[in-house]
Amino acid sequence: MAEKQILKIPGITEGLIANNVPISAAVKANGFVFVSGMPPMDIATGKIIGGDIATQTRHTIEAVRHILESAGSSLAKIVSVRLYCTNSGHFKAVNDVYREYFADAPPARTFVTVASWPLGFDIEMECVALE
Repeated sequence: MAEKQILKIPGITEGLIANNVPISAAVKANGFVFVSGMPPMDIATGKIIGGDIATQTRHTIEAVRHILESAGSSLAKIVSVRLYCTNSGHFKAVNDVYREYFADAPPARTFVTVASWPLGFDIEMECVALE
């Protein structure tokens, strides 16, 4: 029977706790790392970063990178991504930044437009990666 391991991610876990968000940033199970939806977070402080959608996208992907590397994985090992964004008009700007990180052999991906979040950001990324 496979067991799950809840991971504590420096900076991120503290930020989730400070914002009273009842999730684990990442969970390992059966050779995979499952990363919860991450907004644009400062990986040192756990605080939400505002700015334009390109800035938010970059910080979101960097937060996911930090989580994966803390879990012993990497962006290159991502097999599936779900992006949630408050405005479908951001699609091109998000892709421009996303392409910088996933130019070769990008993972499977879904882009979903959502209404909003209570903490004032416009993008969130979740993923599944190999360990």
